[in-house]
Amino acid sequence: MTVTASALDWLLGSDEPGIVFQAKRDLLGEPDPPEAAHVLEGPKVRALLAGQRPDGGFGVNVYAKWGGAHWRLVSLVELGVPPGEPRCVAAVETVLVWLTGEGHRSRIQTIDGLVRRCGSQEGNALAVCCRLGLAGDPRVRLLAESLVEWQWPDGGWNCDKNATGYRSSFNESLPPMWGLHEYWVATAETAAKDAAERTAELFLDHRLFRTLATGEPMKPSFVALHQPPFWHYDFFRALVVLARMGHAGDPRAADGLELLEERRLADGRWRAGGRWWKAPGSKGSNVEVVDWGSGPSELLTLDALRVLRAAAG
Repeated sequence: MTVTASALDWLLGSDEPGIVFQAKRDLLGEPDPPEAAHVLEGPKVRALLAGQRPDGGFGVNVYAKWGGAHWRLVSLVELGVPPGEPRCVAAVETVLVWLTGEGHRSRIQTIDGLVRRCGSQEGNALAVCCRLGLAGDPRVRLLAESLVEWQWPDGGWNCDKNATGYRSSFNESLPPMWGLHEYWVATAETAAKDAAERTAELFLDHRLFRTLATGEPMKPSFVALHQPPFWHYDFFRALVVLARMGHAGDPRAADGLELLEERRLADGRWRAGGRWWKAPGSKGSNVEVVDWGSGPSELLTLDALRVLRAAAG
């Protein structure tokens, strides 16, 4: 048995139906896996929805790291929750009230002709809304149109008030690329597609993680695997979104694909090389509501196999 087959068998044995159904659909080509009907029964999905209040939130600020609705929803859609799921839609409402409200938007600044905005917030929210079937909501359209309007000349976004405008933030640019791509898939809106493609060019020109001047990695975190990534950039999350956009086979992605193969464990699986979260029950900030573990990661392995499959054509 090959290492890939071994990793696939491991995914098919997951206790998370969302992992199983996506593996069957995307890696085995099954059009209608029965596990799709049972995604909400998965232990991580249940944990991510636990403690929801009548207002749709979770008793903390919508953006609280990492227990706020904003972050839970990103993980929920990646675990395959179905469009229209009522609890997720209720949680999305709290996110949209925040991001499209006057209190939030009135603080957005334009300096030297460039909008200084943490586009990861709108980007992640836009992707979540589209995955949940809400692309037709006028507030979701506002998120998409705003991201297009705020895009910097190099194809990214940045909230740094002191940035010169020469280079945007990779951290703040990956989620908008994902969100705008999802919006285009849902609506066929070409302005969203064009903006996402400009961001793809930014990442591909850097071969996902290299400086233009020396070719060295821009940051150590850019060449590590993370699950969940939250708002942070790394080469692998860029590969995941680029694969969804049809760019996994671009020659400029080859360095990232090679690095992904190097990160593969002997048994064919992948594990995170760094983490941005603390386990549930920990003290301080950045405490997760689920334990993603320190061993091989199902979501990392699933996404890695999907990326390699897309790259192979």
